[in-house]
Amino acid sequence: MGFPIDEASSAINASGPDTSITELMDFIYAGQMATTFENPLQEPPHMILNYDEDEDYYERAFSDEDGVPSHISKPMIGFGVPNVPRPILQRNLPTAAIGPPYFYFENIACALKGVWSTISRFLYEIEPEFVDSVHFSAAARKRGYVHNLPIQNRYPLMPIPPLTIQEAWPLTKTWWPTWDKRTKLNCLRTCVGCPKITKRIRDALERCDGVPDLHTQNYVLHECKKWNLVWVGKNRVALLEPDEMEMILGYPENHTRGGGTNRMDRYKALGNAFQVDTVAYHFSVLKSNFPNGITLLSLFSGIGGAEVALHRLGVPLKNVVSVEISPVNRKILHSWWEQTNQSGNLIELEDVQELGADKLEHLIHVLGGFDLIVGGSPCNNLTGSNRLSRDGLGGTHSILFYDYFRIVDTVKCIMNWELFAYEFCKGVVCSLYMEL
Repeated sequence: MGFPIDEASSAINASGPDTSITELMDFIYAGQMATTFENPLQEPPHMILNYDEDEDYYERAFSDEDGVPSHISKPMIGFGVPNVPRPILQRNLPTAAIGPPYFYFENIACALKGVWSTISRFLYEIEPEFVDSVHFSAAARKRGYVHNLPIQNRYPLMPIPPLTIQEAWPLTKTWWPTWDKRTKLNCLRTCVGCPKITKRIRDALERCDGVPDLHTQNYVLHECKKWNLVWVGKNRVALLEPDEMEMILGYPENHTRGGGTNRMDRYKALGNAFQVDTVAYHFSVLKSNFPNGITLLSLFSGIGGAEVALHRLGVPLKNVVSVEISPVNRKILHSWWEQTNQSGNLIELEDVQELGADKLEHLIHVLGGFDLIVGGSPCNNLTGSNRLSRDGLGGTHSILFYDYFRIVDTVKCIMNWELFAYEFCKGVVCSLYMEL
């Protein structure tokens, strides 16, 4: 395949004769990349190995030196994060964007070119807020948010969660090799590696005498970054357990065990979930506005990241209309609702596409309107790993963004019309009273 004999032999010796061609190629490429630059552990600029954004496999993302597309500000701190303030005192929202209700939309930050400009154009020309959850947790989660929430006087959830791998798992310090410089995990994804990966790594390390050679180090680091492996013993790495992912993402222990879910269901559910601490930081401005409870329209609810964030902030969930097509996710949210003894009303629906104007008008009349609309439409057609259907917002799954916009716009129209009608009628009544 065109590789030098010595490099191919080194890869086979380090990885084992049963290793697949693809893994051997990855090993050789990692070694070649390492010898090209003065710092052997530094990935080359303009060819960043991107393990982020819920991808089933990494891609070579041609971008700037930080591996972030040029349309996203660096560092990804949005309008400010704890301990890294950004000097923005206020923002002027377009008139059409001003509530009621508040709305909050999330999706992957590193999407196809033009995706975020389209999202912004449909959501009333609001500037996206790009935030990496490394500022709130021990794992990256690069996300974009379009919302009309206030941005002043935000505050983080307490207690502050572990912000590094070693803070999250102190026992790993004993076994962490000096040549593994990671302090943060990459994005927690919907899939995890198989046990064979950890065995291959152990075998490769045990074939080395003392400190592993550079090729072996690069191979191990490549796999550790790709699958978020942590050190649990001498020459031993381990995959994250679902409960460890829950902790990193800000969910209560065993959150995804609700409803009798299996192990793979839990991984998939968590890989698609909100990072609660990040979302709660944005939602913190709502607590003083809704002391008696909030009425939430939760679109693409998933495992209830928005609901958990509001609950942890101490905002009572007066009414929640949850729209989620996955029965597994619905079971998880329903189980959490019962386990936390929520006193409000939970109305569960399945498909955003079936949530039309008549149904929305009925819900608004029954519940008295919505205070907040939250959602993150599927990113399947936006990510780099989806080679077959990376079709942007026109893709089969990601096209559901337009349903999010449709629902937000419909709710705003109904609620604003009812408010106008109420004020008009009140004015007429007052005029008649004065004439009498």
